[in-house]
Amino acid sequence: MFFKAAIDAVRKGLARTASALGAGVCSVLHGRRIDDATLHEVERLLISADVGVGAARELVAALRTEFLAGRMDRGEDALEHLKKSMKARLAPKPGMTTEIAATTSKPAVVLVVGVNGVGKTTSVAKIAHSIQASGRTVLLAAADTYRAGAVAQLGVWASRLNVEIIRGVAGADPAAVAFDAADAAVARGVDVLLIDTAGRLHNEESLMRQLVKIRDVVRRRIPGAPHETLLVLDATSGQNAVVQAAAFRKAVDISGIFLAKMDGTARGGVVLAIHDALGVPVKLIGVGETPEDVQPFDPDKFVDAVFAPSAATLSA
Repeated sequence: MFFKAAIDAVRKGLARTASALGAGVCSVLHGRRIDDATLHEVERLLISADVGVGAARELVAALRTEFLAGRMDRGEDALEHLKKSMKARLAPKPGMTTEIAATTSKPAVVLVVGVNGVGKTTSVAKIAHSIQASGRTVLLAAADTYRAGAVAQLGVWASRLNVEIIRGVAGADPAAVAFDAADAAVARGVDVLLIDTAGRLHNEESLMRQLVKIRDVVRRRIPGAPHETLLVLDATSGQNAVVQAAAFRKAVDISGIFLAKMDGTARGGVVLAIHDALGVPVKLIGVGETPEDVQPFDPDKFVDAVFAPSAATLSA
């Protein structure tokens, strides 16, 4: 793995979700006998945390089945069953991996996509920092040439991290920049090439064509590339993140999700909605502003953090 999970960091970053969802569900279930009203309240809390209507109903239906069969009547048992169900729902499907660019190819190419404003460029920098920390070399490609600010921002990060960057002039063909970066990555023998891309959903058709072009151009220089396509989504956007994911999936094969700004929302249950909608794993979550505030997504640690006993005090 590129990253070292830290449960305390995850719990602090998920303070708002823990207070809204975890503490809410715990208060409803602890010390109580299960009845229909209790189950309805659990479902309401799940939906309010953006778990998704379908997922919330299925999770509660499983609880109701156990209750009606006489196998469960204590709230504490229901909570444990709910946590177990959520962990199973978030687990990667067979054949999938939560590791970033799990390939023996060198360089491994990671294409980073997402709409403007989700923290995509900063997320690229955070990934680069973590790759460095793992002892691997990295090259950045500033292929979001439509926004001079994006190129400049990535350039600042490259300077801070002491990472090389390939960029073109403002308005340059993004695919040409990506190809030059792929060529440089091969020539310099770097381990990972990270490609930042534009994200203008208001011009969706043009954007998607451009992503396909970048993919094809890079693949001509590095066979099999990109080895990973990460979609950066803003957790604070709730169900809009699911809509964005569907749009990008029309153009490129998404292999994983980077869910940014998890520390800024009480609706972190959107992790489940996104996982259900795409069928690909959430691989990384952003839980703060610094380069270190990126964690590998671990379903067990995520659910445990949300429902931790101290959840009610995490945001104090």
